[in-house]
Amino acid sequence: MNDNQENVVTLRQAKEKELILEQLRRIPIIQVACEKAGVARATFYRLRNDDPNFKRAIEEAVGEGVAFITDMSESQLITLIKEKNWPAISFWLRHHHPNYTNKLEIVGSSLVTYEELTPEQEKLVKRAMELASLDAEPKPIKKNDDE
Repeated sequence: MNDNQENVVTLRQAKEKELILEQLRRIPIIQVACEKAGVARATFYRLRNDDPNFKRAIEEAVGEGVAFITDMSESQLITLIKEKNWPAISFWLRHHHPNYTNKLEIVGSSLVTYEELTPEQEKLVKRAMELASLDAEPKPIKKNDDE
């Protein structure tokens, strides 16, 4: 390729990149941005993989697009609330007010019965507590259970 052809390709790619970024700022969906910019998905991914600066710009543009869609969605939700649309009101309250959030109540009873520990179990529990204690040194293990 000669210098003139390289310049043409570079200019075309720069224009494609800018069109893609512009579309991603509006709608942060790669397929949609590619279609609206007239760029094939394969070309998009090749450009992204070949240019780290473009890759960063894509991430920023997608972030801007997500923020834009979020703002637009909240605006529409508020409009519906003003129009007394019950599902919109309910949605807002469930996600923004603790008195209206979904709650889960668990009711039950325990069927476990507790029995007294045997003297051997008590010794094991005491020993485990000694070993687990951070502020006291464990006593040495006795060779004889009677000691």
